[in-house]
Amino acid sequence: MSQSLEIPKLDTLAQELAAIQQTSSKKIALLGSRHVPITHQHLIEMMSYALVLVGHRLITSGATGTNSAAIKGAMRADSSLVTVILPQSLSRQPRESRNQLEQVIHLVESPENDNLSLAEASALCNREIVSRCQQLICFAFHDSHTLLQTCREAEEQHKLVTLFYFD
Repeated sequence: MSQSLEIPKLDTLAQELAAIQQTSSKKIALLGSRHVPITHQHLIEMMSYALVLVGHRLITSGATGTNSAAIKGAMRADSSLVTVILPQSLSRQPRESRNQLEQVIHLVESPENDNLSLAEASALCNREIVSRCQQLICFAFHDSHTLLQTCREAEEQHKLVTLFYFD
């Protein structure tokens, strides 16, 4: 059984080197699955806290799980550096998310997507989030089609993408 290793493209390596050397703050998108074990949520919360604490701006969406953990950590560090873009209007979000989302200073609603399915609205929302960031950190399962498509689109836009798999 031989497995081929994918060799990173030269532009990807240059991009990663530039990201490592960059000392100024970045706009970092953090997205992921709704279905996340609590221990993973704590790790995501700590990561977003640390990213914002050192001055990065965090952009995410309002779903439970990964995004909720990212919001919690980032808000604890500096609520002015957190932007949450919703796939639909705030009233369409689950009740358990609304309390947290109402505390977000930079909250962008998308009521024009209220007539779409959540999957369609989420795909549009993720595109908007990626368009606003320099780097994408994503937590997904191998069958998380919308999230994996978002990662592919971010790579096509030459964004630095870090993808973690839960499975």
